[in-house]
Amino acid sequence: MRAVRRLGKTPAELGTTTGVSGSPDILELDDGAYAVIGVDITDQVGDLSMLGARCAPNERVVRVPRTTFVAAKQDIPED
Repeated sequence: MRAVRRLGKTPAELGTTTGVSGSPDILELDDGAYAVIGVDITDQVGDLSMLGARCAPNERVVRVPRTTFVAAKQDIPED
C-alpha cells in the first residue's frame, strides 16, 4: 500500500503547518482508499457510542482542520 496523491492543497498553502513538525493531510492510496494525517485525539474525544461510532484497538481518531477537508472536496469523486 502506498500514497499516490494528495487531495486538496498542501498544508503550507493552507497555513496548517509550521514546516517543522507533521502536517494535517488527506492522501489517496493505490487501492482507492484514503489516509488521513492528523493529531491523535482518541483519548480526548470521549464516548463515541452515542453517535453510533466505535474505534477499534488498531484505529485512532484524528483531528484534521476543516480547511483541509474543504480544500480536498474538489478532488473527491462523486461516486
